[in-house]
Amino acid sequence: MDQNYKAIVSTTFKKMTTKAILSVLFFLLVYILLILCGIGITALAVLGGIWIIAAKPMFITIMIGAGLLCMGLLVLVFLFKFIFVKHKVDRSHLIEITREEEPKLFAFIDEIVGKVQTDFPKKVYLSSDVNACVFYDSTFWSMFLPIKKNLQIGVGLVNSVSEIELKAILAHEFGHFSQKSMKVGSYVYSVNQVIHNMLYDNDSYNSIAQSWGSVNGYFAFFTMLAVKIVIGIQWVLQQVYNVVNISYRALSRQMEFHADAVAASVTGSRPLITSLLRLDLADHSFNTVLDYYGKKIPDSIATENLYPQQSFVMNFIATNSNLQVENDLPQLTSDFLNRFNKSKLVIENKWETHPSTEDRIKELERLNLDVTNDSKSLAIELFQDGLALQNKFTNKLFSSVTYSDAVVFHKNEEFFSEYKNDFFANSFNEIYNKYYDNKNLEVFDVDSLTTVSSNKNLEELFSNSAVDLVYSSISLENDLNTLKEIAAGNFKIKSFSYDGYKMSSKNAQELITQLELDLKRIKEEVLENDKQIYFYFLSLAKNQNKEEELKKQYRDIFLLDKNYDEKIEYYIKMMNASEFIYRTCTVDVIEKNMRELKNEEEKFKNEIEKILEDDIYKKVITVEMRADFNKYLSEDWKYFNGNQYLEEVLKLLSESLNNYQIVISRTFFQTKKELLEYKAQLLKYE
Repeated sequence: MDQNYKAIVSTTFKKMTTKAILSVLFFLLVYILLILCGIGITALAVLGGIWIIAAKPMFITIMIGAGLLCMGLLVLVFLFKFIFVKHKVDRSHLIEITREEEPKLFAFIDEIVGKVQTDFPKKVYLSSDVNACVFYDSTFWSMFLPIKKNLQIGVGLVNSVSEIELKAILAHEFGHFSQKSMKVGSYVYSVNQVIHNMLYDNDSYNSIAQSWGSVNGYFAFFTMLAVKIVIGIQWVLQQVYNVVNISYRALSRQMEFHADAVAASVTGSRPLITSLLRLDLADHSFNTVLDYYGKKIPDSIATENLYPQQSFVMNFIATNSNLQVENDLPQLTSDFLNRFNKSKLVIENKWETHPSTEDRIKELERLNLDVTNDSKSLAIELFQDGLALQNKFTNKLFSSVTYSDAVVFHKNEEFFSEYKNDFFANSFNEIYNKYYDNKNLEVFDVDSLTTVSSNKNLEELFSNSAVDLVYSSISLENDLNTLKEIAAGNFKIKSFSYDGYKMSSKNAQELITQLELDLKRIKEEVLENDKQIYFYFLSLAKNQNKEEELKKQYRDIFLLDKNYDEKIEYYIKMMNASEFIYRTCTVDVIEKNMRELKNEEEKFKNEIEKILEDDIYKKVITVEMRADFNKYLSEDWKYFNGNQYLEEVLKLLSESLNNYQIVISRTFFQTKKELLEYKAQLLKYE
């Protein structure tokens, strides 16, 4: 690669920059007019107040004059309050590191900032998560004064990438500040912050208004007038905010592409591509470990180092998905990530600040810059003692947790074993090639079918093309739902793309008609394949004298499927009927909603009684669940006593709702899994 290559500012970036500058100028024009109006209102209020007091000095005129002055000042305070606001980044979860502590890492950063031609960060911080960013405390004056940025690096990120991939990620972050043209983004961002402050960050302002209004009735009246004027100003600013925000977000997307180009100029295109492909899996794995130990809090179980467990989850998932693992890092591909996304509908989202990972990768591939130094070193090796660092952040993560007993630390092997057992308990046999992962068995009458053997073999029944057909059906159904929203006018867009062709929103209904025919055809093909699967395994069952056992399992799952929507509907109705509890409502509204909740609750309790008596649900209902259900059913609980909610009783309601949903969903999953395991066993004795 040409070492002198420099990321070029694209034509699209320049166009978005021009639009952003115009939007900032538009805001300044509107804001100046608002200030002039505010000054005019204040001047008139002051002059009016002085005139009234001078005309007839007395208590009433003094109060009216002071009230007018109060009104004018409140309007001016609103228009200028953003100048004094400082946006300070919370650093409580961060640990600062120095050059003396981590010389190798700082030399690594030195190299990057040298190549990107930007300044070294003011401070370098580490966090626990899977992330890296550049940040700074900002004020209104940040637009005019140079501010040094801080760098934050997540240990979860360092644990998930190679050294050259980390270099690409950090070069991307520094790339946002590497050229003067990028300063426009900071201006638009600051203007956005100003308007956002005036529209939404008004707690302190409201407090001032309330305290002034509480002085007496005269002040209260003029404070109310000031609030009315402010509401009018906010309406104007809301319109400006929409214009500036769209410009900012469009520019922000282009800034991401430009920062990617900067990163590619430092490391080549490939390292950033491979890290982008892996980061969602790294983040999922990190949160999987955190969730695992979150559930272990009642048992006082923790870990001294969660990062090897994050790596284990990443590589375990990759291996089970037939992905390569090189240098202890899974190598994901675009084809793998998009395997189950068959959507052909593309709607430009003007409110997104980041382009999609897919679009970023396409642009990096288009640049096609060679890798500068394909180092195989892991990023964690940049630290003096990576293991101690991982232990330190694990301890920091768990330091806020209160345990009931002395903490027992899980060894990695214990986590690995339990995770694998849980993974296999919640997944289906690999022979099905993920055919059933997001699909239930198609329902048909097992007793009316006369065919006794399939015309396909096992590989054909669960081939990639058969799986693609399932996900094509799912994606097509989702696309149709979105297109129906567009046709109904619920999406305020003029056009969209489908299968690479741009179409007017007015033509959405024509496309819907065609796609509904396509969906019907695909669903018929999926149904036919499911019947062929049934015939295949029925033939095996007959050879083993297990025909009736297989049919019974099919009937059971079909019956559950038939009843599932009906049973889950009781849960949905109860959730909707009880959502008012989590809102601030007047007593009369609460009592009215409580009566409606009680009507739904009677039906819900009847359903709980049914599942407690039904054998098919018993295998999922734990002793604790049954005890909670019985307590909930034992009486007609009151959730509100006239002036406050009864928290303990509400907790019982919440647990019953949660347990009901778990029992219904888990029973369906377990029954489905048992059928699939039963069929897998039939293959063993073929």
